[in-house]
Amino acid sequence: MQMKKWFQNLDLLLIGAICLLAVFGILCIASALHFNLGEGSSEVYKQIAFFLIGLVLMIVAANVDYEYFSQFYIPIYFVNLLLLLAVFLLGNESNGATRWIQIGPLTIQPSEFAKVMMIFFLAKYISLHHSKMNRLDFFLKLCVIGAVPIFLVLKQPALSASLVLVTIFCVLVFVAGMDIHWIRNTAIVCVPLLIFIFWDVSRENPLIMDKIFEPHQFNRILSFVDPTANADLYYQTEKSISAIGSGQLTGKGLFQGTLNQLSYLPEPHNDFIFSVIGEEFGFLGCIFTLGLLLFVVFRCIIIALSTRDTFSQLIVVGIAGMIAFQAFVNAGVATGIVPNTGMSLPFVSYGGSSMWTNMIAIGLVLNIRKKETRSLFEGGLL
Repeated sequence: MQMKKWFQNLDLLLIGAICLLAVFGILCIASALHFNLGEGSSEVYKQIAFFLIGLVLMIVAANVDYEYFSQFYIPIYFVNLLLLLAVFLLGNESNGATRWIQIGPLTIQPSEFAKVMMIFFLAKYISLHHSKMNRLDFFLKLCVIGAVPIFLVLKQPALSASLVLVTIFCVLVFVAGMDIHWIRNTAIVCVPLLIFIFWDVSRENPLIMDKIFEPHQFNRILSFVDPTANADLYYQTEKSISAIGSGQLTGKGLFQGTLNQLSYLPEPHNDFIFSVIGEEFGFLGCIFTLGLLLFVVFRCIIIALSTRDTFSQLIVVGIAGMIAFQAFVNAGVATGIVPNTGMSLPFVSYGGSSMWTNMIAIGLVLNIRKKETRSLFEGGLL
């Protein structure tokens, strides 16, 4: 009886969408790594293991008493900082960045887990001080607290992960009820600043941006602003757009992508997995992938709207914002509408830390959904 009730309270549609994305991602990773040619088998099997472990983590997260653990929100914040600091002391360097820690046979990326811990901490902290949301002293304190892990991630350097943390912060603050005048004033400052950044980067002799950004970050922005400035810098984006365009409506078929199979695509199993989808499954494959991700975000929003306490609502909204932003940036980089920055496509790209973070996040959403379903006597959720 208990098992039947447990299954009744699960959001099977949400779980189904996640599993479809993960299985489809494994197929795309297999193609990206040339599994059909006898290559990349270890990575493909690892991704299958990452997904299965992720399912276990999702089930655990869906059944823990998250409200009990919320009383430890301050220790969780400091554990997050310690993990991020450990990267500088124990981390492995790769391609000029130190983002990973080796723990036995596993290599984890603390900046990925920082996303969920940031959501959990900020949701609890804001819910406890909700009435102070529009006080300047509280908001400045909140900014300082949020800036510390963002700074540590940025110094690895992991610009994409730091942008996700900034997005999580902005989404939670907005949903918590920040006054519209504060949002307007922030936009008045940020929009001209963004214009200045693009203008300064495009100059032959930049005023300050070349001193603020790391060389590779500066070059990526430059290639976005002016693709003709350096053909080598725009190579990744150019090949990605060509691959997606060549897929047309229905794609060339699994393992049949020309640019993919001839290894012209950069990081095809991770940052540019969307290029593989576009070339081999076409426009319909892209719509299928983005549609499933949109459905996941939509389900999270529906659950958040039904949630009756601020803490739970902020958790779900933060997770929805995290998934939506990562999906937008990954697809945007692949299609050339945003500057090139390495960001995985949720549930689809290769990587254990990313998969586990997203699965734990969905587990929390399922947990909150179950609780709300039991309390909504007028009926269940959509």
